Parts: sequence; C-alpha cells; structure tokens
Amino acid sequence: MSRTNRKITIPVSIGYGLTDIMGGGAFTVIGAWLLFFYTTFVGLSPVEAASIVAIARIVDAVVSLFMGSFTDHFYKNPLGKRFGRRRFFLLIGAPLMLVYILLWITGMSFWFYLAVYLAFEIIAAIVLIPWETLPSEMTKDFNSRTKLSTCRMFLSASGTFLATFIPGLLISHFGEHDPHAYFINGVVFAVLFMVCVFISWKVTWERELTPEMLAELERERQPRTFAEKITAVGSLFKEYFSTLKVRAFRKHLAIYLFSFTAKDVYNTVFVFFCVYCLNVSPSLSGTLLSMSIVGLPVTLLAGVAIIKFGPSRLYVFAYTLMMLCLVGLFMVYQFPTDNKVTILVVLAALYQVGRCVLEFTPWNVFPFIPDIDEMITRQRREGLFAAVMTFSRKTTVAIATFIVGVMLQEGGFVKGSQVQPESAVNTIAMLLIALWQAVTFRLNKRTHKIFVDEVERLKAKGSKQDVTPEARHIVEDLTGYSYDDLWNEPQQADKKLSRPAQVN
Repeated sequence: MSRTNRKITIPVSIGYGLTDIMGGGAFTVIGAWLLFFYTTFVGLSPVEAASIVAIARIVDAVVSLFMGSFTDHFYKNPLGKRFGRRRFFLLIGAPLMLVYILLWITGMSFWFYLAVYLAFEIIAAIVLIPWETLPSEMTKDFNSRTKLSTCRMFLSASGTFLATFIPGLLISHFGEHDPHAYFINGVVFAVLFMVCVFISWKVTWERELTPEMLAELERERQPRTFAEKITAVGSLFKEYFSTLKVRAFRKHLAIYLFSFTAKDVYNTVFVFFCVYCLNVSPSLSGTLLSMSIVGLPVTLLAGVAIIKFGPSRLYVFAYTLMMLCLVGLFMVYQFPTDNKVTILVVLAALYQVGRCVLEFTPWNVFPFIPDIDEMITRQRREGLFAAVMTFSRKTTVAIATFIVGVMLQEGGFVKGSQVQPESAVNTIAMLLIALWQAVTFRLNKRTHKIFVDEVERLKAKGSKQDVTPEARHIVEDLTGYSYDDLWNEPQQADKKLSRPAQVN
C-alpha cells in the first residue's frame, strides 16, 4: 500500500485528519458529559462513574503500549502485507465505532458500562495509534507534515465543537431531565466516526519497506520457545523505555502530559461547576463548552504560527491564556455578578483559544520525534513513540478522572462548592510545570531541517568529522547524546549510548 510518489494535497490532508473528529469529538463528549450522565441518569455514584473511566483507561493504556510495537511489525503478517501495517487497523476499526452508542443507554449495571467503555477505549486505541504514525509514513517534509497536522487539528477542533454544540441543542430540545438526548447524541456521533475513519483509510498511504524490513521478511522464521518469548517481551519493554532516552521526546512528553491532564481536569469538572456552583443550566454549560467553535479559525492561524515562531512560543501563549481564564472563573465563583453569563461566555471563548493552540501544538511536533530517534537507533520506530505517548496519556487521565470523582463525592456532589477551586489550583500548577518545559524546547522548522540534513548526509556515507558546529550542537541538544556517540555501527552504539551530551 506504499505510494511514496503521491503528494500531500489539501484533500489528502483533510481525508487523513477526519479521524480526529473521532479522536477529538468522542473524548470531548466523554470528558464533559459521561460522569454527569452516569451520576444523573444511570444512578451511579461519582466514585463508581469515575472508576469506570479510570479502570478502562488503565487497561487500555497497557493494550496501547503493545499496539505500537505490534503495528511496527505488522508488515510481516499477510494482512499487513495486503492492507498496510498501519492502515489495516483503520479499515477494521471503522465499523467498530458503533460501539460508542452503547455508552449512552440507561438501565444497565456498573459492569455493563465498564465493559462497554473498556471496549470503546481499546477500539479507539487500535485506530488512533497506527493513524498517528501516518504523517511520518507519508512524507519527511516539514511543511507537508504541518499541512497534515493542521488539517487534522482543524477537524479535531470541528469535532470538539460538534461534541459540545450538538449535546447542548439536544438537551434544550428534549429537556434537561430526559436521557434520550444523550442516546441520540451517541447514535449521531457513532455513525459520523465510522464514516470519518473509513475515509482516512481510503486516502492515506505508507512508506516503502526498508531493506532491513525486506531482509527480515525473507529470513526463515523459526518457532520460538517459551523462554525466548519471555525474553522478547522483556526486550519490548526495554524498547519502550529507550524512547525516554531521546531528550526532545522527554520534554515533549512532559509538556504533553502535564498540559493535557490539566485540560482533562477542567473538562471533567466544568459541567459540575456550572450546574452546582454557579447555578446555571446544563444546556448553558453545553453552550459555554461549544465556544470551542473559535478553535476553527485559531487552528488555521496556529498552522502558520508554528512554522514562523516554532512550538515553544505557541505553548507559552496557550498556557498563559488558559491560566488567566481559570483565574477569571475563580473570580466569578467568588464574586457573583448580574453579568455572570456574559462574563462566562467571554472567558469560555478565550479559554477555547488557548485550548485549541495547546491541542494543536504537540501533535504537530510528534511526527518529527522519530526523525531524531533515527540518529540514535538508525531505525524508524513511529509506532513505538505513539504507543508510549498514548500509554502515558491514558494513565494520567485515568488517575485524574478518578481523583475528580473522589473530590466530587467527598465534596458532597450536589454542593460541589470546593471542587472547582481545588481543581483550578491543581490545573494551574500542572500548566506551570508544562510551561517550564516548553521554554527550553528547541525543535522547530529550522532546527529540524538542519537535523534531517545531517542524518541524510550521514546516510550518504558522509564523514562525521565534517559536521558543522551548529549541526553538532542541534543534534546533541535534541537527542541528549554526544555527537561522537551517534550514528555508529549497532554493536558500537549499544556500548556507547550511555553518555549524555553536555548541552545547555
């Protein structure tokens, strides 16, 4: 399924990005409404509802961890040879999106909701992890990857808007005490997700197999003993930990986890805060969340800004704006006013600007991380990095969601008056940690080009002694290793890649 001669056009980029209507939309609805739905209409306690999300995401995180390596090696499978090692999972995942409907029915037990939510999380991982690697598969060009990621995030913002706007409309139409609004919302989005994933499968492609992959396919595969299988599992975990040796990825992962977990806490608490602390209706809460529509033009502007200014400045802008809005919400809570609704709308719109830039940036950076890893390992391990990011993300959001559930229950749930202030403090603290990492993050269009040019020079048998001082510095800064210890023969690299570079 490799078509490396194809160009990254706008229609192709849109087709690729459609899957993030599911990635952005499904989990926006879940984050904003699922705990509210389960505690209000299903009859679960806050801890029970939060534990469903926490348990399912921890199990899913483990599945996701293996999924990355599985897709990296799926080209050895007959299905992978025919349909692609990444794209095959989009093809089978499309019809499975209909499981999303089952999340929003009433009258079932705790174990039913746990099983269904676990199933949907795993299905989403099966689709998203290989899908996230496709920009690295389809092109090496910075601008082309940015085009793919910009379309992706524009459509993710569209999904986020739809996921907040449509529930608000349905709740207004059916009434605030009718669970059918949530069920119909689930049906609409499940069908939409199925169509989007199928289109992404149809328009994307993968890179040609490398000579090393082809040689491995030709090598006779011998049955392995149980001890060899255990050793292989141990080697797999060693590979996962090896991703953390890449300095740029460590910083990228820290920024991603702290800022996105902060966003998750905000999303989970927001409806409870509006309904039980500010005494506004669920439909108005949905309207405030639907201010995410501002993300559509902001995403396009962010696509231009990341090329011109680099990701570090975008992170700083996003975190600063989001923290100011959190302070504003806290002030509305502390000092009620007759203009409360107007102020909330303004704060919600500004927050969504920051949130959109926050969500846009890390997934524009991610496709370039495997390029840096290639200098260290001389391998292409996109799936491995996608799995580590997904595993880490789902583990932290599971913990955060469960903690919010405990806070709600301890706070008396209906009163809820202390949940938002405590959550606001925790959210701001996480954003500050992410901001600290972002200001020293130096991967951008210019440094990436110098880095890739150096890799290509070495691939063409260029001498390491001919490296320029600037290229040496950039390589050492992004990898975290001394340049002299990189791009050696594998047996030499294994012995020497323990000495970090001294780069300020």
